[in-house]
Amino acid sequence: MNHLKEESRSEISDYQIQQFQTLVTKLFQCCQERAQYQCERFQLPDAGLRCLLLFGEERYLTSKGIAYKMNVVKSRVTKIVNGLVKKKLIQRIPDPEDSRITLLSLTADGQKKLNEINEFYDFVNHQVLLQMEPEQRKTMLTNLDILKASMESVKEMMV
Repeated sequence: MNHLKEESRSEISDYQIQQFQTLVTKLFQCCQERAQYQCERFQLPDAGLRCLLLFGEERYLTSKGIAYKMNVVKSRVTKIVNGLVKKKLIQRIPDPEDSRITLLSLTADGQKKLNEINEFYDFVNHQVLLQMEPEQRKTMLTNLDILKASMESVKEMMV
């Protein structure tokens, strides 16, 4: 197995490894700056914004479900949820089938805010894609899909 790793490594130049690292770092920094801008624009902390986005896929969520999807402890979710409830973006609803469970759902203001966020995301992504020729877009999307699969594969090897 070590021989295979060593052989594969020899096919990749140090320059390519460094270039990849530099590009990933710059992309990550760009994403962080965009996230900071979004938080300021929508007047939400990063965790609150990410939590709100989870409701785009679900009508109701539980604190436990949010904790799992955000990869944070339940006590952290309680703080995030309390902040969103205080801003009147989500509401707590008792589960009609199990009184021990509290469901969380968007309020009308929360749905409006989520729609604004999604419209902004669509606009920004559209603008990014407009910077490329159609064939470049197609190639870039294919390559990003390959990158994602490669990164997930390596992540699984680390576990």
